[in-house]
Amino acid sequence: MKITIIHGQSHDGSTCHIARSLAEKLGGEVTEFFLPRDFREFCVGCTACFEESEKKCPHYEKLLPITKAIDDADVLILASPVYVFHVTGAMKALLDHYGWRFMVHRPEEKMFSKQAVCISTAAGAGMKSTNKDMAHSTFYWGIAKTYQFGVAVMEVSWERVSAKKKLAINKKLERLARKIKKKQSHVNPALKTRAFFMAMRIAQKHGFNKADADYWQEKGWTGKKRPWKA
Repeated sequence: MKITIIHGQSHDGSTCHIARSLAEKLGGEVTEFFLPRDFREFCVGCTACFEESEKKCPHYEKLLPITKAIDDADVLILASPVYVFHVTGAMKALLDHYGWRFMVHRPEEKMFSKQAVCISTAAGAGMKSTNKDMAHSTFYWGIAKTYQFGVAVMEVSWERVSAKKKLAINKKLERLARKIKKKQSHVNPALKTRAFFMAMRIAQKHGFNKADADYWQEKGWTGKKRPWKA
């Protein structure tokens, strides 16, 4: 199993510990990126990725190692501490660069056989809205199954989190890891994902964006072919 972790911060905090712990329980080859250390660019809104090609993005080359790791992974872990009830600015900046991968544009076929986990922690609240920020992208990318794992650690550093809290987190992670491993051999998109894909298929038949319409036709998705197993 290949696992890619994208950390929404560059320090080794509670969110980082939990993401790494889950990866360890899953086993396999782990690739990690820390934001903004490994990618710090902001989308400039040029729309070149939509209208022409993602390769026209001014940050395409810098983004390429992360894109490749996402594509190669069986399980993608997006991990962000709660910043004012949402993801970190660095995580948001990264996700902004993948708008062209939404199903309304040019989704990557590999996404439809992957699992993802959105992890967030806070000293108090905000995990639900933070995980939702990341899960929006994993859904619209077409990822087959997304889990959300939010924890109020009640501290600002992992070292100060109580032993009781850490034990409870560990037990939940073990259950989550079992679910992911059990599903890995036969993961397929949920009905909601398939339904949205089919709606986009109808839209692409009309070809409102040439780059997108050409992509869908080349994939055979406007015909009978689908990006998931029958």
